[in-house]
Amino acid sequence: MGSLGSLVSCDQEEVLIQNVCEIYDNLSTLQSLKPSKDVDTLFTRLVLTCMPPSPIDVTKLPGKVQGIRSKLIRLCGEAEGLLESHFSSLLGSYDIPLDHINIFPYYTNYIKLGRLEYTIMSNYITNANPSDIAFIGSGPLPLTSIVLASNHLKTTTFHNYDIDRSANALASNLVAADPDLSERMLFHDTDIMNVTTGLSDYEVVFLAALVGLNKEDKRKVIDHLAKYMEPGSLLMLRSAHGARGFLYPIVEPSDLPGFEVLAVFHPMDDVINSVIVARKSKSKYQY
Repeated sequence: MGSLGSLVSCDQEEVLIQNVCEIYDNLSTLQSLKPSKDVDTLFTRLVLTCMPPSPIDVTKLPGKVQGIRSKLIRLCGEAEGLLESHFSSLLGSYDIPLDHINIFPYYTNYIKLGRLEYTIMSNYITNANPSDIAFIGSGPLPLTSIVLASNHLKTTTFHNYDIDRSANALASNLVAADPDLSERMLFHDTDIMNVTTGLSDYEVVFLAALVGLNKEDKRKVIDHLAKYMEPGSLLMLRSAHGARGFLYPIVEPSDLPGFEVLAVFHPMDDVINSVIVARKSKSKYQY
């Protein structure tokens, strides 16, 4: 029965890879990844293909499929940025943008992800109401910061870092009309690799899934955070598990020297990202 089960899973894996490669071929022929019927249809297909729990280890696939996976993660990152810019611009046309935030099609996913991350974080944080949190790679539609600030951490100041000045302009416009969030949501047009001692100001640092699209770039950022974050502070990372690794980069606990991994959570529902919480080691991180 065991060998029969492995044959079935091999067949399922082959079908999964075939479907993902076919979707990649279709995506790579598109002129633009801006929101459109074709783009939306293909990415919906891709998400639905990769969402079901799967035993596949995408890091151990053949070289050709690994190459497609790397390109697919970049396409997903580009499309996600364009989708967020589109909806941030649309929301920004309203007098009070946050009153209409549920027009973003994945808003409920962020409500779930925010609740999950807050629940996990609150198990490990030393101060139940941290004064300052950093979010690295906040983008034009900083929904994690907005959800956490509105629903869970109602006195915390959120420092949102993004190297794209236009993304920050769109994002700050969303909260400008809100008397509370406009005071507690700050935006920095700064590459986090240029922030050193300032990182010690934050009790929690969130690292977006699409900061560092390959293992080397992700590791550079993590090493930088390990060098400058305050000992004992928390790092919240997004990762991916199973076939969801075709959509987002995977972070393993072994990628986090200088941190103590406290918990890894792999959602099984429509929240795509896995969540890792790690504590900056008290001892000096040696390179």
